[in-house]
Amino acid sequence: MEVAPENWLGVGGKYGKLFRDFTESYPFVGHGLSLSIGSPAPLDEAFLHKLKCFLREHNIRLYSEHLSYCSDDGHLYDLMPIPFTEEALKYVVARIRRVQDILEQPIALENVSYYAAPGKEMEEIDFLNGVLEEADCQLLLDVNNIYVNSINHDYDAEQFLMALPADRIAYLHVAGHYNDAEDLIVDTHGADVIDPVWDLLETTYQHFGVIPTLLERDFNIPPVPELLGEIDKIANLQARHRLQDQRRARYS
Repeated sequence: MEVAPENWLGVGGKYGKLFRDFTESYPFVGHGLSLSIGSPAPLDEAFLHKLKCFLREHNIRLYSEHLSYCSDDGHLYDLMPIPFTEEALKYVVARIRRVQDILEQPIALENVSYYAAPGKEMEEIDFLNGVLEEADCQLLLDVNNIYVNSINHDYDAEQFLMALPADRIAYLHVAGHYNDAEDLIVDTHGADVIDPVWDLLETTYQHFGVIPTLLERDFNIPPVPELLGEIDKIANLQARHRLQDQRRARYS
């Protein structure tokens, strides 16, 4: 399961106990909302020290965040695109390294959907790979975001996928989105996963092997049997590719 630490930091009493019961019973990862790694404002190191205690208290297996920013002097309540420039790359790398030093563990950064590329000097894939390598961090690979960006920015989703470093991928996200126009789709987590995204997820398993995968659904939540149908689809894809990998290993 995945949880936003910001929603549970400092929560005690009945709900704190219920949450602790869950984290003692199931493996959890933390997916942050407010680190704002690309922000021009200083890192909130007081928050990071609280986060460190939270991760250890609840045995959170991994902490991930978005490769974007959501604040300056105040909170922007959206994920803003970091410019694909050498200057921004070096700036973000230094901040990620500082976060990892404070937490004393590697973190995973998510490739985000974006709708403009201000000041672009390099391609998205080169910026992302540069961050992963120079910050020595991991990747939360959002398969739907690759598809969304490939439509909005007219690139080949599979080509982008194949250019990612396998050894950096910690886990996957898959989700639905909203079609605003033929050449504009919006990452919403409020709809069913569509067939091209399922296909891209299968290609991910084919290329990188089976990786832990989380289904995101933030609103328009359907009846539980329908939601579990998508969970079952992930599990079936994983089972099929595990079997294929076992057969290849047996005859290699």
